[in-house]
Amino acid sequence: MLMIFAVTFALIILSQIFLFKKKPETEQPSTPAQTAQSQPSTQKPPASSSAPAPSAKHPAAAAAKPVEAKAASSEVETVVENNLYRIVFTNRGGVVKSWILKKYKDDEGKPLDLVNQQATKFGYPLSLFTYDDNLRKQINSALYVASATGKISAPGELNYEYASGDTVVRKSFVFGETYVISIETEVTRDGEAVQAYPMWPAALGDEATAAAYASQKIEYMADGKVERIAIKKVSGGNTIRGPFNWAGPQDQFFAAIFLPDNPDAAVMVTEHGSITVPKNPANPDPNSVVTYEVLGAAVGDNTGITKERLFVGPKALNVLETVRSNTAPGQMNGPDLRNLVDFGFFSIIARPLFLWLKWTHEHIASNWGVAIIILTVIINLALLPLRITSMKSALKMQKLQPQMKAIQERYKKLPMRDPKRQEMNAEIGELYKREGVNPAGGCLPLLIQMPFLWAFYTMLANTIELRQAPFLWLHDLSSPDKLYIVPAVIVISTYVMQKMTPSSGMDPKQQQMMTLMMPVMIGWFSLNLPSGLSVYWIVGNIIGIAQQYIMNRSSLGRELRAEMEKRARKKAAK
Repeated sequence: MLMIFAVTFALIILSQIFLFKKKPETEQPSTPAQTAQSQPSTQKPPASSSAPAPSAKHPAAAAAKPVEAKAASSEVETVVENNLYRIVFTNRGGVVKSWILKKYKDDEGKPLDLVNQQATKFGYPLSLFTYDDNLRKQINSALYVASATGKISAPGELNYEYASGDTVVRKSFVFGETYVISIETEVTRDGEAVQAYPMWPAALGDEATAAAYASQKIEYMADGKVERIAIKKVSGGNTIRGPFNWAGPQDQFFAAIFLPDNPDAAVMVTEHGSITVPKNPANPDPNSVVTYEVLGAAVGDNTGITKERLFVGPKALNVLETVRSNTAPGQMNGPDLRNLVDFGFFSIIARPLFLWLKWTHEHIASNWGVAIIILTVIINLALLPLRITSMKSALKMQKLQPQMKAIQERYKKLPMRDPKRQEMNAEIGELYKREGVNPAGGCLPLLIQMPFLWAFYTMLANTIELRQAPFLWLHDLSSPDKLYIVPAVIVISTYVMQKMTPSSGMDPKQQQMMTLMMPVMIGWFSLNLPSGLSVYWIVGNIIGIAQQYIMNRSSLGRELRAEMEKRARKKAAK
């Protein structure tokens, strides 16, 4: 039983390292010079001063007219608020300097700002990506004329305008009462539309640890399927062309997702960089730093005028299910954002488990740790018949060991490839049949339980409701136990359970080694697992110990113990 669970834990750890989905086809990044010279015939070139957009779609593409300069004289800020967020805009670039989610805290207990201030060297949210580096720098550092300054209470609107020489930029943002804002941007040069895409340039503000930065992905939904691009597979400057319903960067608990108004014309440019931060932010030391990789994305419309929405908020199912994507301009009837929560291969089990856990938290136990314990007890009771079957099979197999050993002794001198060894297997099979023992009877019930453990892992690791949820000494059920008390309890309970479980014919020395090594190995695996999963594992161990105790004192267990004592006396007499 413990071997099966150990294999499951190993798969959980290894999956985080090796299992990534196939990278979608992307266009390799090119330098500005290469972009200006040529593009593959299979794609449209980025619009620039040398790549006009169709005038039928863009009235601005008519004959160029003199542009009246429009710029602010100084930098000013505009604050937009509703019950969910507080966004600070600056007219320098018409970008966001701060995006605070009012219902969430950072690791220091302060209001969570989803603008990662350590990564602002790559730009601020809602800056514009263009394939022309010089143009990009110009329009993201210019002083725009803002339609409003001071404070705006949502619902509301904020517009920015800038014009200089042959370049004109217009940015418009509309705010409601949800986590979603509407965006419309347009950049023209010499009267021709330029492809300029709103960006979330790099990382999210909740990322403060190596594990948090490692959880970053670029995700998008196309043809009803979600493509998840792991951090190691994201190339900076790659262009991914639609159609897709939504796209953007996300991490374990939060996301910045663009929802194009016209999915067929959608384009995403991925960004991949690195930042260096102090190992101890409370006491920065230039000689003690760590480097993290950061991801970002720019999403827009390849026709030149971008109309889209942007969701910046928590990956909470009840929130994500209210945000629907477009299937065509003005048709907001596409897939919602629920698939941002990656419940993994066993999502068919993990999602109902989460809904059940949430219902338990809302109606029975107000503490998430207690809710996990209740769920664990119910699951173990439901799986009790399988466990009993497994235990009975193990006890019966142990009882048959002397007879099996006698059969094996008669054939041990034969080479492994000798055909007569088939007779040995036939005799053992006949013994199983006569005694009513199924050699797979002990493993099959445990294999059936594996999906539940895996599903519980993915559910607890990706559920924002468990973020910073306390239980006893644990401050965050979604993170490992920093005091290492939980791994220690797992080692002890696993050792007790291993000690109580009869082994089927294992050599005593091997059994002793496994009794010691198995708990240590499982404890090591649990060091980096969410505390919530470890609570599930400990409660499951305690229930398993109780079940094994009862089984060992059943008539079958007493018979087996007497048989083992008899064999031990015979061995001692020799």
